[in-house]
Amino acid sequence: MRLRQLFFPLLALGLAANTVSCHKVDDDRTPYAPVYIPFTTAGDWDVYGVSGAMLSNSFIKSQRLPKGYPYTDLSQTGFGGVLLVSTYQSEPRAYDLSCPVECRRDILVSIDGDVAVCHTCGSTYDVFNVGAPLSGPAAQHHYGLTRYNVGNGANGVFRVITN
Repeated sequence: MRLRQLFFPLLALGLAANTVSCHKVDDDRTPYAPVYIPFTTAGDWDVYGVSGAMLSNSFIKSQRLPKGYPYTDLSQTGFGGVLLVSTYQSEPRAYDLSCPVECRRDILVSIDGDVAVCHTCGSTYDVFNVGAPLSGPAAQHHYGLTRYNVGNGANGVFRVITN
């Protein structure tokens, strides 16, 4: 009997805690679009990748960015493009370039110092760490950049793919 008296109040408390969780970052606002950016040689990674701390490069297939990257028919660059960065610890990370506040293919974030900035809504993001919103409407609503997987491909060379 005692267990039954405790069950419903604990269940209600647990449900309330889940619905009030205000520190969770929503990184799924950007519409789904596939990503496939292979680096087939170590040389490709050295030229187009991010082989050192705090480096970045943007990949937008329709605009052939970065210039000279060997896109193929299988290459895909997400909803607004892909922002490839290297963290403070030289670990590669990838995010969609589309601002999650605006959710449009043509409104993209860009690197400004050590943050990514949306010049339309003014939001800033900590891309050299985890992609979390730092300021602006994105921080107010807890909208983070959509993150993509960066993994090892053939011969230890990286590739960026959809989660």
